[in-house]
Amino acid sequence: MTAIEQIIAPRRRDLGGFEVSRVLPFMNRRSVGPFVFFDHMGPVDFAPGKGIDVRPHPHIGLATVTFLFDGAFMHRDSLGTVQKIVPGDVNWMTAGRAIVHSERSPDDLRATGHKVHGIQSWVALPKDREEIAPSFAHHPAASLPRIERGGAALRVIAGSAFGVISPVQVLTDTLYVAADLEAGGTVTLEPTHAERAIYAVDAPLRIDDNDLPAMQMAVITPGATVTISARDKARCMILGGAPLDAPRLMWWNFVASSEDLMDRAKAEWRAGPGEQWQGTFGLPPGEREFIPLPES
Repeated sequence: MTAIEQIIAPRRRDLGGFEVSRVLPFMNRRSVGPFVFFDHMGPVDFAPGKGIDVRPHPHIGLATVTFLFDGAFMHRDSLGTVQKIVPGDVNWMTAGRAIVHSERSPDDLRATGHKVHGIQSWVALPKDREEIAPSFAHHPAASLPRIERGGAALRVIAGSAFGVISPVQVLTDTLYVAADLEAGGTVTLEPTHAERAIYAVDAPLRIDDNDLPAMQMAVITPGATVTISARDKARCMILGGAPLDAPRLMWWNFVASSEDLMDRAKAEWRAGPGEQWQGTFGLPPGEREFIPLPES
């Protein structure tokens, strides 16, 4: 059995002032487990006075997951949440029927200059839960299970892995781990989840006898037990879980199981902030502007 089913190289995307490497969705790999979107942000160095300003924008049908290696974001959402996230923490925002949020560089880092480096991913909600009430949960780094073995430090971000369970609440079988490998470190990944992938963050890896270049994702063959090894110090993300329970449509920031849900979200966001939203698509506290619905 070949350990690797597919290797995905990212595409560069400009998000208005900084670039990301987009891995998922890919043309012939739309998801891995419940993960339908995977962006590698940076690393990018911002000069004093500069930073990230992602204006308020909407989501439906998914949970967004922010995990940083460097820098910080200030998160604001339409539930009234204002939360700073720093490296090692997890921001898990469940959009459900609808939520709006912004992400900006904190004022203190913006003033001095800073580096931003991290992973932004989306998890599709199960079809029977895609319109649940929106929610937000922040989990400090110290609250996440940490395992050390074979020259590797493993932090279980969400779901279950290596015999432990993350406190992050998920709605489907989920695998999400941040691994830091020392030079010569190894990690054995058992087939405890139906779908799995490994993303090499900043240095090449070996998956059994296969090379995985830095900033590329290897989709693991179902049922295969594989060994991840690093010649030099390296970081990787391990992700996956249960396959999607139904096909998903993705358009802009929306994920939905039907055209009707997608069209409704488009129409409501196009209408702009106002009483007709009844809080569904309200703006975060302190925000006055927003990203309009794209033309296409």
